Amino acid sequence: MQQTVLIVEDEAEIARFIQQLLEKEGFTCLHSRDGNDALRQFQTHQPPLIILDWMLPGIDGLEVCTRIRKLAGTHDPYILMLTAKGEEFNRVIGLSTGADDYLVKPFSPMELVARVRALLRRSLRQEAKSQVYRTVHFSVDLDRHIATQQDNGTAKDLDLTAIEFDLLATFLSHPGRAWSRTHLVEKLWGNDFFGEERVVDTHVARLRKKIELDPSHPQFIKTVVGMGYKFEDDA
Repeated sequence: MQQTVLIVEDEAEIARFIQQLLEKEGFTCLHSRDGNDALRQFQTHQPPLIILDWMLPGIDGLEVCTRIRKLAGTHDPYILMLTAKGEEFNRVIGLSTGADDYLVKPFSPMELVARVRALLRRSLRQEAKSQVYRTVHFSVDLDRHIATQQDNGTAKDLDLTAIEFDLLATFLSHPGRAWSRTHLVEKLWGNDFFGEERVVDTHVARLRKKIELDPSHPQFIKTVVGMGYKFEDDA
């Protein structure tokens, strides 16, 4: 089945190279040269994956990523940030805006294709599931891709990125289990992960901000010193 990828890149040669590379692998490609057009194309075509350059004319890639996450709703795409900025600080910034993965220019063509396939396989695996996880204050419907939180007896839908949704679902699937960063990486990205395990910390911090009353003193997502995290939701 063909899948659509939106390439947001202002350098024509790089955009053309990526498009030719992905079309050769069987993907359908759309192209935007600036942030405003990227937002329009996202709303029109709802692609499952976006390759997003950091440095764009007008609205930069970070702002585009932030706005897409606010617009996404039920059509929450995977976002692969593509940029020449490779320092750890910049990687954290890119991921904190809602990007799912990060690739630094110059990149290996094989690695780009592998990362695209890994993200889209993750999407297909989620679509194939039909299951609901529940705890005292939370529920995650994998089939409808809806996460809710009970707050004073009222259920509210959570506005989560794709990775945050998968992370919460993983936690709810085994409440009380201690997860190492390695295990969480395997659950979230599978065997195709190329980055650093500490990327999990960024997504946990973002999820805490959305579900914890005080993220600095979490009630639900607890840190397991020297290992990783566990989820607790007792009555």
